[in-house]
Amino acid sequence: MSNVIVSPIEILLKEKKTMIKGQVMRAVLFSRFKMIEIITSMNESYYLIYYKNSLIYGELLENIQEGSFIDKASREGIILQSDHPFLQVLIPDETIIIPNKNKIFSHLQNQYSLQEVAYIATTLDSFFTKEQLIKIIDKIFFHYRRNGNFYKAFQIIHIIKDFSPELSLAGDSMNSQDFHTYDDFYNSSPLPLIYQKDPLFAELHWFKNRMSSDESNTLEELLRNQGCYLELLLLWMEKVEKLHKMHSVEKYSSLGLQFVTMERWILTLCYLKINPFRELASTKAVMDQLVREGEYEKAASYLLNFIDDLPVLYNDTLKAVWENIDAGFIVTHMDAFIIGIQQLAQENGQKQSEQKLSHLVAKLLENYDLKTVYEKLQPIQELFPHSPVIQKVQRMTELIEDPDHMMELGQYYAEFKQYDEAIECFSWEMELHPADTLPVRQLSKMYQNKGMVEEATAYQQVYNQLVRNQEIG
Repeated sequence: MSNVIVSPIEILLKEKKTMIKGQVMRAVLFSRFKMIEIITSMNESYYLIYYKNSLIYGELLENIQEGSFIDKASREGIILQSDHPFLQVLIPDETIIIPNKNKIFSHLQNQYSLQEVAYIATTLDSFFTKEQLIKIIDKIFFHYRRNGNFYKAFQIIHIIKDFSPELSLAGDSMNSQDFHTYDDFYNSSPLPLIYQKDPLFAELHWFKNRMSSDESNTLEELLRNQGCYLELLLLWMEKVEKLHKMHSVEKYSSLGLQFVTMERWILTLCYLKINPFRELASTKAVMDQLVREGEYEKAASYLLNFIDDLPVLYNDTLKAVWENIDAGFIVTHMDAFIIGIQQLAQENGQKQSEQKLSHLVAKLLENYDLKTVYEKLQPIQELFPHSPVIQKVQRMTELIEDPDHMMELGQYYAEFKQYDEAIECFSWEMELHPADTLPVRQLSKMYQNKGMVEEATAYQQVYNQLVRNQEIG
């Protein structure tokens, strides 16, 4: 997973006249349905059911009953957890108004076919009693049968039998002579033919068997023909995560960019453990833009995921990141930075890796005391036991309590551009040896490096006077 933290998705639920704040914990795709779990500040869970991206109903639930639609979707659906970068695409609105429970089915009948109403009813078993749902579904079944539409009546039975058989009391009707012909059709016909007459049944079958290569190809073709590109993308992502099939990255990237920015898509590929910097040439411009905008940590968070497999053309980007990154970030991601230093040593020799180590020490010294810096360098010392830079830091830890070697310690600090610490050491040396010109000369240089011209000039004058005194003496 990428080191970039994905911000939680905030949601405002409106239930009757009450407004409830929450965060999206996960979203689940299950054929034509979508389930979203939202947790409130009181640690309560709301579950929302969507059909074709339209909210059907939602409610606060303390427990999810085993075998319910929500339970089944949570186990068998395509799941995007709260840290998934693409999750935001599945959340249609920041404010969600939960429909009136008493009017759900009357509204559904105005929007969908009766077959779809029965289909939707099977997903609401966490909000309605079994008896309530049986009554609604059976009413639809007997409506079709009463009007002589036996095939439609059979489809209702089939929905119940395949999806939630425990909901219906009409299950025995499957054995009726009136339905034998239709039963034979379902048992003997290929699914593409069944799809022409009963899309709901075929789509559900293909979705439930989507890990099978043949079924998956059919489902992909169906989603593409229906223009369901979001669902097509989610199916591809699931294959990448579960089956490690990282095919057609460029093609699906073009699809993904219809929904999110390039930066968000890079983050999504990182989440899927796909190296976007090798797969997509356009990622270089995005990283360089982050560097220009001073977003060094964000750029590093993307790049460090694949630090051991970055194309050479990213060396300049890494160089800019390294030179500007905060030491605290480096320490937090030390393992990845160590890999980067190893690569430099292999590709460019010891000299460049030593330069990077020197820069790292300088960064660390800006935020930590000397002994802490040495401790944090231990993993690198194990890889580079003869590193001159680390040997210098080790020597500095030995000198820090020795007042007789403040000159040497100050020179090390100056080398790592820690001018304040160097000034302290040279000042101490000057007090111990007031006639010595060297610490005075170094103090002038340190203040000059800090841009403190007056102080630098003052010490230069002291230095000049000491030199003249020595010449006279």
